[in-house]
Amino acid sequence: MAEFEDISVGVADRIGTVSINRPEKGNTVRPHTLAEICVGLDTLIADDKVAAIVRRAEGKHFSAGADFAFLEQMEAMSGSEIKASVYQHFQGAARRLYHCPKPTLALVQGAAVTVGCELALACDFRVLADNAFLQESWIRLGIMPPLGGLFLLPRMIGLGRASQMVLRGIQVKAEEAERIGLASEVVALDALASRGAELAAELAAVAPLAYASVKQAMHRGLETSMEAEWSANVNNQAILLKSEDFREGLAAVKGKRAPAYRGR
Repeated sequence: MAEFEDISVGVADRIGTVSINRPEKGNTVRPHTLAEICVGLDTLIADDKVAAIVRRAEGKHFSAGADFAFLEQMEAMSGSEIKASVYQHFQGAARRLYHCPKPTLALVQGAAVTVGCELALACDFRVLADNAFLQESWIRLGIMPPLGGLFLLPRMIGLGRASQMVLRGIQVKAEEAERIGLASEVVALDALASRGAELAAELAAVAPLAYASVKQAMHRGLETSMEAEWSANVNNQAILLKSEDFREGLAAVKGKRAPAYRGR
């Protein structure tokens, strides 16, 4: 596995983990950080032994946003340079999480601001510590959320609440995040790692072909019509019904045992 400077990547018990490891800087991110996250995610997605992926961070914060030194550097960059080199990595990380065929889980403590918030939103599930908050404060810098939040938030929590987050930069604390559907669940800070491991193990046991198909269909459904979904999902269901995983799932239910899916 590649060596990293800003992150760490590991695999244990079929769970892959990508951790930002800049606690002394509040886990703020720079292009180098996101480039490493892209490499780490590519490695875990390609690894057949990895069944679920956890995004986490060391220290007090999930990510307090973009590194200010990097933000100052952008003033000297042209628009085309920003688009070509910077967001290749920033948007690249969000794309990898959102489109990942494997389950993705964000474990969030402390601040998840701007980039940190958007990368958490790109995951399938978010478990928040009770001290966590999400904040899309881009507008306070005179810029906009470019990594998916403007698409996802109105669909997750409605236009009104999304407007509060992106047009006013309002913080959403853990308890409210769970109430409005931004957080899958909230746990005590000292229980975050153990609950994350438990949920990741649950997700890793799900039939992988079915998970990938359902996730893709839900994402597609955000942009298409019901008729298009009926048509696409009939085809996908026919493929799944011919899979070994379906036969194993049926046998497990009939035999009252846990299934052992193989992703084929």
